[in-house]
Amino acid sequence: MTLDGKIATQKGSSEISGQEDLLRVHRLRKEMDGIMVGINTVLADDPRLTVHKISSNPEDNPLRVVVDSKARTPPEYRILNPEAPTLIAVSQEASPDKIKALEEDGKAEVIICGDKQVDLNCLMDELGNKGIKTLMLEGGSTLNYSMLGAGLVNEIRVCIAPMIAGGVKAKTLVDGKGVDYMKDAFRLNLKKSYSLGKDLIIEYEVL
Repeated sequence: MTLDGKIATQKGSSEISGQEDLLRVHRLRKEMDGIMVGINTVLADDPRLTVHKISSNPEDNPLRVVVDSKARTPPEYRILNPEAPTLIAVSQEASPDKIKALEEDGKAEVIICGDKQVDLNCLMDELGNKGIKTLMLEGGSTLNYSMLGAGLVNEIRVCIAPMIAGGVKAKTLVDGKGVDYMKDAFRLNLKKSYSLGKDLIIEYEVL
């Protein structure tokens, strides 16, 4: 994120991290069993969510998990390419036709968790049953808040780039409903901080 907490500009531009941090993220991906994003990130960035910036083998790619209540993931997007397996969590409101399109030709496994939106606790149970013990959450801001609010985040690692974006409508690291009073804010314990290229990396434990 930028120094003022933005993960993208108000027009969606999100080229923030330096090259050193991109390599850090891919090394971290390589250590994970799964990597998770929300549908808004998929639609905005069309990410691959694979380990491709460092030396790796196909089996180093974690399971790609998309929280997509209404099955809006476009079947032609890179998240469904054959480079790594993909699981898409939808709700009961997802169209059966859209689910079928996502499952076609083995593009993705689709599971239903929740009525009107994805029940994150249900999803975590399903992932645990599949042997996913370490899960890396790469946002976006709405899913970040939802996961924190559900008590499903153990650790936060933030890269702060030396830039300021501003913009009332620009996405921050955590959006969502938010808390009404600071006494209700999520509390963190600083574990580690260090410079990486021009960026600052901060690692927290969630209390």
